[in-house]
Amino acid sequence: MPRHRFNSAIGLLCFAAVFVTAQEQRPRARDIGLTVGILPPGALNAITDVAGVLVGEATLIRGDAIRTGVTAVVPHAGNLFREKVHGAIYVGNGFGKLAGSTQVNELGEIETPVLLTSTLNVPRVADALLDHMLGLPGNEEVRSINPVVAETNDGYLNDIRGRHVGRDEVFAAIRGAKSGPVEEGAVGAGTGTVAFGFKGGIGTSSRRLPASLGGYTVGVLVQTNYGGVLTIAGAPVGRELGRYYLKDELERTSGRNPADGSVIVVIATDAPVDHRNLRRMGARSMMGLARTGSAASNGSGDYAIAFSTARASVFLSNDAMSPLFLAVIEATEEAVYNSLFRAITMTGHGHTVEALPLDKTIAILRKYSAIR
Repeated sequence: MPRHRFNSAIGLLCFAAVFVTAQEQRPRARDIGLTVGILPPGALNAITDVAGVLVGEATLIRGDAIRTGVTAVVPHAGNLFREKVHGAIYVGNGFGKLAGSTQVNELGEIETPVLLTSTLNVPRVADALLDHMLGLPGNEEVRSINPVVAETNDGYLNDIRGRHVGRDEVFAAIRGAKSGPVEEGAVGAGTGTVAFGFKGGIGTSSRRLPASLGGYTVGVLVQTNYGGVLTIAGAPVGRELGRYYLKDELERTSGRNPADGSVIVVIATDAPVDHRNLRRMGARSMMGLARTGSAASNGSGDYAIAFSTARASVFLSNDAMSPLFLAVIEATEEAVYNSLFRAITMTGHGHTVEALPLDKTIAILRKYSAIR
């Protein structure tokens, strides 16, 4: 590695160590006594509760203006091109640049890791993902690969036009992907995102069905960068905090519109679900977003990418899907809350976005009996 790249990497690692420590001081939703829904979470309450699923993050914080990154969700540790997984993509609102979506929905398969990044970095991240896949043993004669790369726009906090996420970051996220606890908050693809006017980021959650319903696990990971009227477990948090969609218009002041953005929902399950019903699971994630107060505005790209890790030729019937639908809704809702709870205040590109104020939020949740 050239010396200047090495020194830059050391500086980034030192910054990241302080940054991660700060994030660790903020709780997840359940740490404050907030219970979402009725289904129990998996052991880690994360997408990695689905056996075999790995998550990797590369966080890029440099100077005063670069606040971005990439997040990799890897369905299994093998060669995905050779061992594809059943998959589907659901489009809630198509204001986005989701590479690979048409082939996934045509063939019902995902053949690469799912990567999340910032809007203008999609082509560069997809190119690096192709390099990774083409270089895998067994792929020497492959002539077509469908990279799946989704995005949200982090241009408020990040020098998005610089397109700073490249091959190094993509390879670091994929090769560093692991099972176990998942980093949340302002990390990876969530480093520069904004949600409901507060610092957004990466969040995750899971649900486990009872044995009588198959004992399946559903895990969700979100990249939050969207707006609306923040609602947490039914409590009107955004309204109480005085920060919500159309507030200024209703008060006839500056006319700001904080609802545009995007949100990506990645859904994993070990249930034997085919393409059609995976797409139906993706549709239910929009209900989870609605519970959080999403405005689903014109400029919000709302997408769900769903896959099953089950090696199956016989799939669940339509009648068996309803519990999985509920699991997606609950896990999506809680993953959004975790992205907000875990994120810290971020300054970049001449702007500062505050983290969700926890003390005030907890007081509001108690006021509305969402927690005790």
